[in-house]
Amino acid sequence: MVRLIPLLVLLTTPAVAEAQLFPALSGDAGAPVATVYSSLDEPLARPMIAAFQQANPDIAVSYEDLQTIDIYARVVAETDSGARTADFAFSSSMDLQVKLANDGYAQESVVPLSASWPRWANWRNTAYALTYEPAVFVYHKPSFAGSPPPGSRAELIRYLVDNADTVFGRIGTYDIERSGVGFMFFSRDQEQYPDLWTLVGAMGAAGVKLYSTTSAIVERVADGRFVFGYNILGSYAAEAATRNPDLGIILPADYTVVTSRIGLVPRAATNPELGRRYLAFLMSEAGQTIMAEQLQIAALNQAVAGPNTANAMQQALGAQLRPVPVNPGLMVYLDQVKRARLIRRWNEALSTQ
Repeated sequence: MVRLIPLLVLLTTPAVAEAQLFPALSGDAGAPVATVYSSLDEPLARPMIAAFQQANPDIAVSYEDLQTIDIYARVVAETDSGARTADFAFSSSMDLQVKLANDGYAQESVVPLSASWPRWANWRNTAYALTYEPAVFVYHKPSFAGSPPPGSRAELIRYLVDNADTVFGRIGTYDIERSGVGFMFFSRDQEQYPDLWTLVGAMGAAGVKLYSTTSAIVERVADGRFVFGYNILGSYAAEAATRNPDLGIILPADYTVVTSRIGLVPRAATNPELGRRYLAFLMSEAGQTIMAEQLQIAALNQAVAGPNTANAMQQALGAQLRPVPVNPGLMVYLDQVKRARLIRRWNEALSTQ
């Protein structure tokens, strides 16, 4: 029997955030309301909501900004109790979103771009990858004024070994026990990079610091407290780099893992057609352009031009990019035993140096 990470406590008392209501632009107080559960911070989401309502002035939007685990818990708990739930769920936790779809908590949603969406990004017209977000290296530019920063994992190992004393305590990455995206990036590393444990050991010897949030690492690299950050979510790094000229970004040359935020319409949605309209807009050229240009999250729609798009990255890097496919394989590390085994080896590799 597969032993999944216990969620029972969360499911009995799912978190409830204060919903932000965006009234219909038509002025109709009785307009239908599209309810959205999302892990994208509400202030960042406002340009997308505004554009959706410009295209759909007869619809109000209720937006709840939730942690990824809470989106999963709310949808499951509300569905299982016979209640209605969100019309659209949008989350950066690929594994939990796929689990919702795989376990029957999402419904098929055929929208105008379903047939032409990349096959790896569409699971049974039920769970759709909507963004294209690489795991990157970040570095403090002034600290590498005299030499180039490591551009691959092998170069990073050599750099850490050669400079262990001078960079001690000034390297950052995710704590894979507390960061869902950090764990997913690392589990992909284990599949892609045969010398991974040498790299983990080198990071341990260099006194790597572990954090659960992207911002904590990026801020420390940008201001020079850290010289380097490993496996950082590229969308946040790109946004931070617009404000911090000393923050450099590298897409690793050996391979670059690409993750996505997944959108789906829950099976128990109150207004599933409104959920599909929201999904269709996020997939559209207009919605994806806003994603790339205003939210600083790379667009997946192949019709969108510009540097912050899957198109541009694929043309520049080709097979170097390794997007995480949307399928049940994502659930492997929701198995408690496998997850615990990987985390235990990670901690041992770090602490034995």
